[in-house]
Amino acid sequence: MEKELLASIVKAIKILYGADVEASSVSLQKTRKEFEGNVTLMVFPFLKMSHKAPEQTAQEIGEWLVQNDDNVDKFNVVKGFLNLVISDSSMIDVLKTIDADDEFGRCVKAKDKQPLVMVEYSSPNTNKPLHLGHVRNNLLGWSLAKIMEANGCNVVKTNIVNDRGIHICKSMLAWQKWGNGETPESSGKKGDHLIGDYYVLFDKKNKEQEVALKTHLGTEEIPETELMKEAREMLVKWENNDANVRALWTKMNGWVYAGFDESYKALGVDFDKIYYESNTYLVGKEKVEEGLRQGIFFRKDDGSVWADLTKDGLDEKLLLRSDGTSVYMTQDIGTATLRFRDYPIDKMIYVVGNEQNYHFQVLSLLLDKLGFKWGKDLVHFSYGMVELPNGKMKSREGTVVDADDLISSMIENARKISDETGKFDDMTEEERSEIARIVGLGALKYFILKVDARKNMLFNPEESIDFNGNTGPFIQYTYARIRSILRKAKEQHIILDVSADAMLNEKETALIQMMNEYPAVIVQAGKDYNPSCIANYCYELTKSFNQFYHDCPILKDVDGKTQQLRLVIARNVAKIIKSGMDMLGIEVPERM
Repeated sequence: MEKELLASIVKAIKILYGADVEASSVSLQKTRKEFEGNVTLMVFPFLKMSHKAPEQTAQEIGEWLVQNDDNVDKFNVVKGFLNLVISDSSMIDVLKTIDADDEFGRCVKAKDKQPLVMVEYSSPNTNKPLHLGHVRNNLLGWSLAKIMEANGCNVVKTNIVNDRGIHICKSMLAWQKWGNGETPESSGKKGDHLIGDYYVLFDKKNKEQEVALKTHLGTEEIPETELMKEAREMLVKWENNDANVRALWTKMNGWVYAGFDESYKALGVDFDKIYYESNTYLVGKEKVEEGLRQGIFFRKDDGSVWADLTKDGLDEKLLLRSDGTSVYMTQDIGTATLRFRDYPIDKMIYVVGNEQNYHFQVLSLLLDKLGFKWGKDLVHFSYGMVELPNGKMKSREGTVVDADDLISSMIENARKISDETGKFDDMTEEERSEIARIVGLGALKYFILKVDARKNMLFNPEESIDFNGNTGPFIQYTYARIRSILRKAKEQHIILDVSADAMLNEKETALIQMMNEYPAVIVQAGKDYNPSCIANYCYELTKSFNQFYHDCPILKDVDGKTQQLRLVIARNVAKIIKSGMDMLGIEVPERM
């Protein structure tokens, strides 16, 4: 309908004013609520062609459209704005088009026409379990991947695990000294939690040594403790492939990976390819040495290797220390090299917090200088931090909001609320548990994803699980309500078909128009890398349907033609809600 309308407007301008305009230059917007109409044309760009006042130009175009385009039923003019009322028959055609397309809103391209987009997210350290910050990262990355797929891209979801460095040596050393051979099996703890406990224990013991040293030396300066020296010695041994250190590292990292896998499964995210810093940093060093030979980088007198980015408006960036060891930038160059060997990447998206904005500005320049075709155009999906009512999280002190605990508590809260409201009365225990899982996770995911990713956010578990307002459970409950209506219609043997001459009321028209906006919302979410576009669209659609459901009977007190129309509208609202929530990684239950 919109393409036909645009073509008619282009034709009208040609006939009325003898001017050629491109359809892309014609701006149609949704009519504001205070005016009658469905779409609005701003006529100001055409005044130089009409040589008339805005009101007269709009009047002439409106009259031509009513006479020559069956899509337009009537119009009104407000200054330079032409408000068009779309005919019922055109709206019925739109509804039928939506109803016939099971993949409505998604861009479908041939395999050879799909650009390959790689999305990196999660990036955990192997010295601690996933926490609330990781939850936001994973949910954003997963949703972004789904949105890019819906925009016709071939997407590869990837993870880079930070499995080397002083942080893991701290956990390893603490386990050696005070672990007494403890394992996940012997302790009953998940492996990542067990290792995280020893990371916290290292920090506790190290602080005790610092206090003792300051007291002994009579100074306020913090000297390096024997414990920290031992950790650094262990790191050197790791770098030199010491067999015992490497064996311990492999064993403890194995515990962590098993724990991560459980958390990812519970959260509903996965990856197509996982890279490990212990492999990529060596490739990065090779790539930096290659850049050094090509004159892209330079070596200082102390033997360290640098990139001079002053001509790019930045500063000099260290790539290899004087002792030959790598920095984070080196590892990222190595990871990029391996990825480019593995996949013909067209666009690379890094989902990393906004504290790394400068890092990715530098990485983009370096990858471009090293010849990666997507380097200069890499996307740093920079997001804000998750803040808590009682302050920031500190991993070393063990004051983080653990991801596993958070997931469990959300599911428990969903179960408790549903039990209290009697929503589970006619369900089996298995059904109750599954719906509590779906609703609890839906509340968590939606609350995080509805916020613009660029902003810091305050996570409030109680607010997130409310069955009213802009929440996941509110949308899920509406979906379940629609599915219940459709089941009842099926039991009554009602055939869902729309008559071409059906009459529409204002709320029916508004819902059809809102559903028809879904493809544009997906495009905008992909263009802006913004899952909150999808989340808030789902909420507005849900809110509009609930108002429609309140005002317009569906199964009772309506004639057959109207009943069928409203059932088809309901079916497609549910279809779009399910599709949109799927892009957020949120399941919708058939019953609640």
